[in-house]
Amino acid sequence: MIFAKICGIITILDDTYDSHATIEECRKLNEAIQRWDETAIPLLPDYLKKFYCKILNIFNEFEDQLTVNEKYRVSYAIKEFQNLSTNYLQEAEWSHQDYKPSFKEQVELSTMSSTVPLLSVSAMLGSGEAVTNEAFQWAASHPSGVIACAKIMRFMNDITAFKCRKSKGDVASSLECYIEEHQVTSKEAIAKIDSLIEDEWRTLNQARFECSSFLPVVRRVVNIAVAFAFIYDGRKDAYTFATHFQEVIDNLFVKPVPI
Repeated sequence: MIFAKICGIITILDDTYDSHATIEECRKLNEAIQRWDETAIPLLPDYLKKFYCKILNIFNEFEDQLTVNEKYRVSYAIKEFQNLSTNYLQEAEWSHQDYKPSFKEQVELSTMSSTVPLLSVSAMLGSGEAVTNEAFQWAASHPSGVIACAKIMRFMNDITAFKCRKSKGDVASSLECYIEEHQVTSKEAIAKIDSLIEDEWRTLNQARFECSSFLPVVRRVVNIAVAFAFIYDGRKDAYTFATHFQEVIDNLFVKPVPI
C-alpha cells in the first residue's frame, strides 16, 4: 500500500509540473516541498494547498505505520521526494524557456526525474527487519544499479512516447535530443537507445553480484526495472493508457484457469 500511494502521489506531482501549474506555481510548489512544513501552505494557490497537505499527511501516515526503530526510513523517502520535485521544476524551467538541452544534459536530468531513486527507497519502507539503515544509505547514494534502472525506465518511456506521438509540450526527450544532436533518423536513434538500454540491463545485473550484502534491496530495484519493461512492453505505455493492462488483469483475476 505504501508503494502504491507513492506511485499515485508521483503521478499527480508529475502532471502538476507538466500540465496544470504555471511556472510561478511550479516554483512555489517546489519551495513548499523543500520546506516540508505546514507553514509553507500560504505560498500556494488553493488547488495546490490541498495537494500539498495531502503530501504531508501521506508521509505522516507512512511514519505511523512503522515501528519506533523504523521511523527514520521515512526521512529517506522525503529527501528523494524533494529531489524529484527539484528535478521536475528544472524540466518545467527548460520547457518554459524553450531550452534545447544536449543529449547528455537531458539524460542526466531525466534519469533523476525518472522516479526510480524515490521508488527504490520507497520499496523498502515497510520491509521490516529485511533491510537495514545501511541499505537505505546505499539506495540513497544513487549507486550504479539504481541509475541503471532509472535509465532503463527513462529510455523505454521516451521511445514509447515518440512511437505514440504523445506530446505534452514537455522538454525534448532523450530520443529527440539524440536525433537533433547527431542528425540521424528516428529509426537510427531508436536503435541507439535500444543498445543503451541493453547496456543498462548489464549494469543492473552486475549490481546483483557486486552488492551481495544488499541483495534484498537490489532485488527490489531489479523488480522495478522488470515492472517498467512490462509497462512499456511492445512500445505501449500501459501506465498512461491502462487499457493495455486489461487483458493481463482479466487473465490473472477474472477468467477461470483451465484445468
